Amino acid sequence: MDVFVSVVCYKSKTLSNGESPLMLQIFLHGKRKYKSLGVSIDPKHWDFKKDRPKPGCPNGEFIQKIILDKVTSIHKSILQLNAEQTDLTLTRLFTEKGVPSNRQTIGEFYLNLISQLQADGKTGNRKVYVGSYNSIKAYSKGNNELQFSDIDANWLSGYERWLRSKGNKETTISLMFRTLRSIYNKAVETGCARKSDYPFDRHKISKFDVKTRKRAIAKADILKIMQLDVSGEKPSIKLSRDIFIFSYLTGGINFSDIANLKPLNIYDGRIIYLRQKTGKQINIQINDEAAEILNRYNSGVSQRGHLFPILDARMHKTAQQKQDRIHKCLSRTNKDLKYIAKMAGIDFNLSTYAARHSFATVLKNSGVNVAIISEALGHSDLTTTQIYLDSFENRQIDEALRNLL
Repeated sequence: MDVFVSVVCYKSKTLSNGESPLMLQIFLHGKRKYKSLGVSIDPKHWDFKKDRPKPGCPNGEFIQKIILDKVTSIHKSILQLNAEQTDLTLTRLFTEKGVPSNRQTIGEFYLNLISQLQADGKTGNRKVYVGSYNSIKAYSKGNNELQFSDIDANWLSGYERWLRSKGNKETTISLMFRTLRSIYNKAVETGCARKSDYPFDRHKISKFDVKTRKRAIAKADILKIMQLDVSGEKPSIKLSRDIFIFSYLTGGINFSDIANLKPLNIYDGRIIYLRQKTGKQINIQINDEAAEILNRYNSGVSQRGHLFPILDARMHKTAQQKQDRIHKCLSRTNKDLKYIAKMAGIDFNLSTYAARHSFATVLKNSGVNVAIISEALGHSDLTTTQIYLDSFENRQIDEALRNLL
């Protein structure tokens, strides 16, 4: 019995990201059935004659990998059903063998999640899961049939030894394990893995030592950076210094959130924005020094659409374009901050992250309420930091901020 398998771009449907879904198409017994691949593409990047991404398509290699895996899976199922002398039906191919609704290999589960994150514009999370997927794939030597049930305490121990043999630091190993655990939890929730097989109750991730070196500098050093004469320096040095001080003065706002600030985030002398990482709303008072920094970059705001000259709405339109631009500017800013620290006579590996830690530490050392600083800024868990900040009234935060200078 002839079975025809292909992948088509369903251009008659437009998703929220402006792209069209790719669908697995199977012809059998004169009938046709479609199933979403969980990935989308701009129709202009799809070759409708050859049913594949055009050369130069963004993420084209990744999309082609998903297509190949799905089509190969279907063909394997067809061969298996024929060998078992089982009647071929579209239902069997889609639900029992070919594209199981609740049974996937680890690789398939990763790729589906990565595709969804790409479609949702969550480029930061996507990058983490891509790194984890590539690590697992390298350790398993490209085993495409690796199942969740294959991952037990012994497998995890071997994976840990392999990561260490590659020279990975403790923080990287912890990230790889936390990401794999997250994937496993998602698989259990969706019925793709069994809770009874769950290996992380025995192989504890909490054992990894992820304490990092000191990242905060003293208030005196902050003042040195603020008072530093950079009038003769290139524009990027001036901007990097301003970004560092602005972050310190506005609740330790991180670089990505600074880059995304728009005029609409300023209201009644306050910065109100949603954190890119957690989606939590932050409401921070703008003091005179922070307002002065913002005023320095007023020119061009109406054209670029952002408060700081990092992102430009005319050029950086997609989530990936924004992510690439932010990554490039962050690298340059951190490089500039090393130079600034040297200029100020500060023996410290200065980075934008140091502004966040310094904000927390200076307040703590100034005697600010422990409930607001120790728990609210939770130095070992910065996500919890922002969650706790939300639980206090704005006036309490405003009072605490007066201790920064």
